[in-house]
Amino acid sequence: MRKYSFVARMPDEAGALHRAAAIIRHYNGNINRLQFDRRIDPVTVFFEVTADETAYEKITKELAAIGYLQTSIRPVSFLKFYAWVPNRSGALDEFLNYTTNAGANIAFIDYDDAGRHPGRLTVSLHVEKSGAVEKLMDEIKSKYRMEILEYDNTGEHLDDTVFYVTLAQKIRNIIGESEDAFLLSFLADTNHIAQELMDRGNDPKKAFSCVLSTGETMRATIGERFSADVQRIRVTDRFTVFCFQMPCGGSIFALQTPDEVVLIDTGYGIYFPDVRMMLERYGIGKPSDISRIIITHADGDHCGGAGYFSAQSFMHNTTLGIVKENNRAYGTRSDKLILETFYTKMVNLFSLFKPPENIVLFPTIPVGHRGIFPILATVEIGGISFEVLESLGGHIGGQIYLFSEESGLLFAADSIINIASLTPERMAYNSLAEFLVASVNVNNEVAKKERGALLELAAATDAKLKESGKRCIICGGHGAVSVLEGKKPVTYGTVEHYGATGQGN
Repeated sequence: MRKYSFVARMPDEAGALHRAAAIIRHYNGNINRLQFDRRIDPVTVFFEVTADETAYEKITKELAAIGYLQTSIRPVSFLKFYAWVPNRSGALDEFLNYTTNAGANIAFIDYDDAGRHPGRLTVSLHVEKSGAVEKLMDEIKSKYRMEILEYDNTGEHLDDTVFYVTLAQKIRNIIGESEDAFLLSFLADTNHIAQELMDRGNDPKKAFSCVLSTGETMRATIGERFSADVQRIRVTDRFTVFCFQMPCGGSIFALQTPDEVVLIDTGYGIYFPDVRMMLERYGIGKPSDISRIIITHADGDHCGGAGYFSAQSFMHNTTLGIVKENNRAYGTRSDKLILETFYTKMVNLFSLFKPPENIVLFPTIPVGHRGIFPILATVEIGGISFEVLESLGGHIGGQIYLFSEESGLLFAADSIINIASLTPERMAYNSLAEFLVASVNVNNEVAKKERGALLELAAATDAKLKESGKRCIICGGHGAVSVLEGKKPVTYGTVEHYGATGQGN
């Protein structure tokens, strides 16, 4: 017995859903998930069914035979027009013969012979058959006076009577051409997250909007529209930290020494061509000049570009598990499993996630503790020794931090973020994830504990270093590199703006 999913397009009539359920029951299929909402789309139904392979084949074959099974997503044309029809018995019936033969789905029709425009019929319709809309227009023009108001075959003007077709066309605009089977599966997953969020009292259409905005925002911030906020911090004569805040997602840190360049996190894969150019502009070098990559955690905005580099990627074994399972809730008991699973797949798809191939795992047996955090190993970069601290899994399983007490450097990943330094655009993008997964942390209580412990560690280190005129520098996963003022991270040093066509201010 396996779990299968499929999409059905049913006639908007009494008993249609019952007929599909009866077919599933006839072959001993068990419906695990069912979602239909007329407010979203009046004809599309999503099923998940447990059945053996033979039964599933018979179910889908019978559903296909009655025209219910959706196996493809064809481009849909939208047409809105005026047609002047004679005011006599049977005139509307004659006109509708043309639209019916074209396979058109009428979304709106308006006629009133006592109104301001007697004899004028206003029609909005959708046509799925390739080339049928042009033929329909020619036929109507040959018989009636006709004025076309709107004609669109891009999907931009479709209304909610074909909501999922519209959504599919917009997703295609983000990911490019893809097989219908893959797109239907992705639509089913998108519907599932909307269903889950609706059960939590949220507007399902906001879920669809956030999904599209996630991909569209990434696409809108590459190439000539790519930019980053940059900090350059000289720690010693032999050690410089660069922080690059990406347009979307987490920051990339480049640790430059006379002997090597080490990256901490890589940003989304979709930004790799722009990151490559940016690293060269700042004198850091080409991708082949990167000697090591340290991955703080498995979210796509932190490790999604690792596979575009040839350097070894060092990570926690749970991070590798999340990457392999394509599920950021892997290794946890998160009650948001549906949301976490879909969000991981969605972001990795939109962001051109390329997992690292040259992987080195940190040890799993601690060699000591730094406060509440196990010390898994030490790494040396440019003469500075860093402890690799294992998180408790509050934000995501397998997250690690790098800490050097002597140099006062703390790479805190997503456990400390200088929220005040985020631009409105970055805040808006981050809010999409907060809605789609309800919380960016798989365990909020543990995440709060981790943040508190890291801030205490930074404060204690800062107090020691101030005696020699130094500070504890916090490099968070998002936002500006910071130091503590009281209990709040504030931006440290200067921040300059980089644009794809050159360096700014």
